[in-house]
Amino acid sequence: MPPSLHTAVVTCMDSRIDVFALFGLKIGEVHVLRNAGGVITDDVIRSLSISQRMLDTRDVLLVQHSGCGLATFTDDDFSEALAEETGMRPPWRTHAFRDPRVSVRRDVAQLRHDPFLHPDTRVRGFVLDIESFVLDEVLIGDEDELRGSVPS
Repeated sequence: MPPSLHTAVVTCMDSRIDVFALFGLKIGEVHVLRNAGGVITDDVIRSLSISQRMLDTRDVLLVQHSGCGLATFTDDDFSEALAEETGMRPPWRTHAFRDPRVSVRRDVAQLRHDPFLHPDTRVRGFVLDIESFVLDEVLIGDEDELRGSVPS
């Protein structure tokens, strides 16, 4: 069933993040995609493409957060640790980052230019202060493109 707000939310798998409470949502209103860091990966693009092309979503809200575990190591460090333990490097990246605002800016830019997402896709990015549970919108580029309301 298509989500009633035609919106998908991409966020971190951190168990402290309650997406429905954060945006005042009800079950059935949005698709929620989670991974470590809430970063944009090939699999997130795959899921968003299906959400848009088959289930009519048009808005994407990207939410990363302060105090994220992905800010505590680098891709290379993690890959090397796995290689030492298993004898193989993983074929994927962790997409570790130092600053969630920088990561959100990059990921929003990636989403806005992805050829597989619907051309009418509207993308907004946020950093959640995990302690106060306050959202801060990260404005990128043309602010008019970012205007609109967060689903409520």
